[in-house]
Amino acid sequence: MASDKAAIHLVSAWAGVNDLVFGRIATGTQGNEITAIPKLLKLLDITGTTVTIDAMGCQKKIAEEIVASGGDYVLAVKDNRGTLFEEMKLYLDDVIAGNLPEAKLAFWAEEVSKDHGRIEKRTAWSSSEIAWFADHGKWQGWRSFAVIESERCPLKTGEVSTERRYFISSLTDAGQIARAVRQHWGIENKLHWSLDVMHAEVVVYLCFNEDMSRVRVGTSAENLSRLRRMALNLLKRDKTTKLGIKGKRLRAGWDENYLLKVIST
Repeated sequence: MASDKAAIHLVSAWAGVNDLVFGRIATGTQGNEITAIPKLLKLLDITGTTVTIDAMGCQKKIAEEIVASGGDYVLAVKDNRGTLFEEMKLYLDDVIAGNLPEAKLAFWAEEVSKDHGRIEKRTAWSSSEIAWFADHGKWQGWRSFAVIESERCPLKTGEVSTERRYFISSLTDAGQIARAVRQHWGIENKLHWSLDVMHAEVVVYLCFNEDMSRVRVGTSAENLSRLRRMALNLLKRDKTTKLGIKGKRLRAGWDENYLLKVIST
C-alpha cells in the first residue's frame, strides 16, 4: 500500500567475515546517515573490530565513537572533506611517485584476482607521518593515511584503468587496511545487490526488490525491511543446498520442509 510518505532510508552494519547484517537503524531522510551512524555504533559491541565506513561517515564524532567503543576504523576520504582530501591526496601521490624521498611509506604486496570478467591488481600504501596535517590532533585515534590503487583490465577489451582511493585510519599496517577495505565492499556485492536495485554494469536477479516496494504506512516499511534482512541472513546461513539466494527463496516458498530447515538453523 502506497502513500505520500517518503521512502525509508537505512544504515546497516555488515559483518564482513560472516557475511551477515547484524544491525541497522532507520533514518528520517537520506541526509541523516551522519547522525544515525553513531546511534547504530552505540547498539553494537565493536571491541577489537575494525569499522569501515564510506566517505559520508568520515566525521570526527564517528571516529571518536568507534575508538571509545574499543574499535579501530578505516574511513574513506573523498572531496567532501575538502582540505583533508586535497592535501592527503597530493602528499600520498607525491610520495608514491618518489618526489618526497625522505617520506616513509608502508607497502602491501600486490594482490591479483580474476573475477567478474576482469583481472584486478590491488596495491596499498600507508603512512604514519600525519603530524604535518594541522587538524590531525582533532581526530581521535587517527594514526595513518592510506591509499589503495586498483588496476583493472577487462578480459574482453584489454583496456587498463587505474583508480586510487584514499583513507584515514587508526591502523598503520597497509595490508590490514587493504583487507578491511576489501571486505567493506561485501555490503555492496552481497547485501545491496540482493536487497536493492540492479547494478548498472552487472546483471543480477533482484532477490527482494526492496527499492521497488511502495509500502509507506506507519512503520510498515521499517518492519518489512527488518524482515527482509532477517530472511537474507537465514538464507545465506543455509549450506544444505548450492542454490543462490533467489533459488533458496523460491524453494522455501515451495518446500515447507526446506523452509522449516532454514528458519530453524
